[in-house]
Amino acid sequence: MKPFYFGAQHRKLFGVFHAPEDGKAARSGVVLVPPFGHEALRVHRLYRLLAERLARQGVAALRFDFYGTGDSAGDDEDADLQGWASDVGLAHRELLRSIGSDRRITWFGARLGASVALRAAPHAFPRVHRLVLWDPVLDGRAYLAQLGIAHVEQLELAHFVPDTRWRRAVERDPLALSSECLGYAVAEPLRQQILELKPNVPPAAPNCAITAIASALDTPTSHWCDAVGAAHSQAALRFVQFEHSLVWTSDPFANNELAPAPALQKMLAELQ
Repeated sequence: MKPFYFGAQHRKLFGVFHAPEDGKAARSGVVLVPPFGHEALRVHRLYRLLAERLARQGVAALRFDFYGTGDSAGDDEDADLQGWASDVGLAHRELLRSIGSDRRITWFGARLGASVALRAAPHAFPRVHRLVLWDPVLDGRAYLAQLGIAHVEQLELAHFVPDTRWRRAVERDPLALSSECLGYAVAEPLRQQILELKPNVPPAAPNCAITAIASALDTPTSHWCDAVGAAHSQAALRFVQFEHSLVWTSDPFANNELAPAPALQKMLAELQ
């Protein structure tokens, strides 16, 4: 495991490179694209375990933080989906530089990270061979509304006498508190970009295989897969149904990070 910084001086990104543990050349590579905000904290341990398991099997992995997040340069207010898509492309090239430009690369993204990977994939050079998307955010308005409710619930838990105005505000307007989500600022450009995510709008013709992993009840993902199939009949797209115990916005214990064994095993199997 090698932590390092990469990228331009004005936009330094923090990454952790996991080389194959057997000392041999990597047979392939995986870029682990993080979710946003609180959800990134929730799966930090799962991402680390996933990278370590891949490295044991001869697959190099690169974890990294988007600009304006984690240990990368920038502030919350600097975050935007287009910039993050560029960050994914940079991480892609950095991994290829480390393991060889002829290796096959897969991008794995969860939640908003999956949406960013979708945005970045058509512009990847060299091309990315496969996307694995776990619970992708494809309905931006619903996503922000869910974060708003979770934000209110955490405020209510943190105060002995909760202010009922918080709850009334999101009942009147589900996006009333969407400028801050569970302690993370959401700048207006990022907020507008998230709102533009719609499940019935397929991406440009996919130039790589795509595996979407979500619950059978995740209608935005199933609708999006249908839209992609209708628009691009030759697309190599799989929709894999998977139920898991991880609640993305729930954090009942301080500094609690979850790595449910079934989720870890499922993601590892799909990446293999």
